[in-house]
Formats: sequence, C-alpha cells, structure tokens
Amino acid sequence: MLNIVLFGPPGAGKGTQADLLVKKYNLIHLSTGDILRSEIKEGTSLGLEAKKLMDDGLLVPDDVVIGMIKSKLDKNPKSQGFIFDGFPRTQKQAKELDNLLNHQSKSISIMLALVVDDKELIKRLLNRGISSGRSDDQDEKIIANRINEYNIKTTPLKDYYASQNKLHEISGTGSVLDIAKKLNNIIDNL
Repeated sequence: MLNIVLFGPPGAGKGTQADLLVKKYNLIHLSTGDILRSEIKEGTSLGLEAKKLMDDGLLVPDDVVIGMIKSKLDKNPKSQGFIFDGFPRTQKQAKELDNLLNHQSKSISIMLALVVDDKELIKRLLNRGISSGRSDDQDEKIIANRINEYNIKTTPLKDYYASQNKLHEISGTGSVLDIAKKLNNIIDNL
C-alpha cells in the first residue's frame, strides 16, 4: 500500500500533481480543501464554520479535519493507497493520522514536499482566483496570511517526517510534467 502526504504551501501545485499521481498509482485523493469546499457548497454547519475561517485565511480546527479523514479512510478499506493533500498540517494531525492508519495496519510511506517561493505562490493564487472565483484566492492580503499561516504552523511538520526518513523535497517550479517525473522517480525508488 502506498500512502503519500503531498505537502506544500497554497498554490504549490499539490492538486495538479495529486491528479497525476492518482492516475499513475491508482490512489484515492483526499484533499481537505475539496472536502471542505464540498461541505461549504452543501451549506452544512461544518461548511459554514469552515467558510468563515477560510475567508479569513485561517486553518479549520484539527478535530473537524481528522473526523473527515477518518470517515474517508473507513469508506475505502480496500484502497491501494491514499494521497493526503492539505492534511496533515500540524504534528498533532500527523500523529492522529498515524494512529488512524495504525488501527488499519497501514502507515505513511512518504512525504513529498513541493517547494515554491512566496512571490510565485501569490502570483499563482491570484491567477487561480480569476479563473476559479474562489474568494480566498482574490485578495493578496488573505493570500499572504494563508502563506504566513502555512510557514508558521505547517512547515515544522517536515521535521516530523524527516525524523522518520520519509521527507523528500522537490522544487514546485517548472513544467507540470517535469515536476511529475521527479515525484514519480522518488516513489518508484521507495
């Protein structure tokens, strides 16, 4: 079983690369952003709470996110593996994910971290905001806050996976296919 944590700041290209990895390795893509946006679209209480936080560029509380992930794992017991995109974001979440997977005799195989500088991220997200209509991608101050939140709260997660020899950092700049080849080479050499 192949379980990948796909890591990187907002706008690093995680969703694009996750789609390619899903096809190549027959994995299930668990994007907390997609799950949350679905809840928002459906107008659930979770979605309304998440929308307020996301509109302010803040992270959704751990217990909410962990509950959603557990539900998805439980619904797919025969999967060949998962790509965790946008989760875990903190060491607490990583430990909770390890516990969830351990109960199913599974574990994280690797963390693939896409590295992109902040100026490029802001440019990408503003462009995405034009085409997607996402309000959190249309305001440079909110984007800068999201990147700052990432840098403060989620970057330390690299240390957690580095201590397990599971961290692999890859430049998230260049063509989509070149980045995909780098990711594939790392996975194929596990």
